[in-house]
Amino acid sequence: MRQFRPAELAAYLQAGHTPVLVDVREPWEAERCSIAGSVLIPMGELTGRIQELNPDAETVVICHHGVRSFHVARYLESVGFENVINLSGGVAAWADEVDPAMPRY
Repeated sequence: MRQFRPAELAAYLQAGHTPVLVDVREPWEAERCSIAGSVLIPMGELTGRIQELNPDAETVVICHHGVRSFHVARYLESVGFENVINLSGGVAAWADEVDPAMPRY
């Protein structure tokens, strides 16, 4: 699995790449802040909602600090997703590196 720091993901998106952004945090977390364009599928719901994702699509997995997303990315790879990227540092690092106006929690 590849890993991007937030600044790398921001540049990647600005360059015109269009990966699926999957936020695996809980709804209350996503209500506080989220990366534009991300789809919320909480980690605990993933196995029941995996059919919503395309295993052939480039998929970036996002959480608060990058730990849950790392585990979800590994799981996605284990079930056949071949192009998975973990957002290292999560939305907390995104707020630090890319969007200082993003609320933190």
